[in-house]
Amino acid sequence: MSVIKHKEQRVGIFIDTQNLYHCAKNLYNARVNFGQIVKDAVAGRALIRAVAYVITTEAGDEKAFFEALQKMGIETKTKNLQIFSSGSKKADWDVGLAVDAIKLAPKLDTVILITGDGDFVPLIEYLKINEGCQVEVISFGKSTSSKLIEAADDFIDLDNNPRKYLLGGPQQRERKPRQAPSQKIQLGDEKIT
Repeated sequence: MSVIKHKEQRVGIFIDTQNLYHCAKNLYNARVNFGQIVKDAVAGRALIRAVAYVITTEAGDEKAFFEALQKMGIETKTKNLQIFSSGSKKADWDVGLAVDAIKLAPKLDTVILITGDGDFVPLIEYLKINEGCQVEVISFGKSTSSKLIEAADDFIDLDNNPRKYLLGGPQQRERKPRQAPSQKIQLGDEKIT
């Protein structure tokens, strides 16, 4: 993969929030540090827009999360969770993310997709061929489509340094080396060590 990054490059970031959330939860039982990911994605270039595509649930518990994203300078686009009469649920922003990336592409040199979803391969191909954009993908490599990685000009694998990109979870806690307990056994009047 050949990639060029320079400070005048205009960058747009499109975050498939559900995809990253579920990858972090399933792989590491942790939450995503979106601020750090966006910072590393920008890499000193000119950020034109960063958009996170999010789903609102019935309980509405995600309000604090949305506010935190906005404080980081990440615009949020919300969609309600769809619940069908069968009880099945649907929550995805694939088409909305793709349409926004295509609409913004003429104002961008680089499009960064933060997702591991292989459904975005046609979008990458379109942006590269029709819009002349460099396309970068950032995600957890263990759960990223190999076709998505192949299609991108650059791929940043969050699995290479999960501590940097996650919040909470077992990998974030400082682990102290365990000391073996003293092995003294009392047999009658004898102590065996």
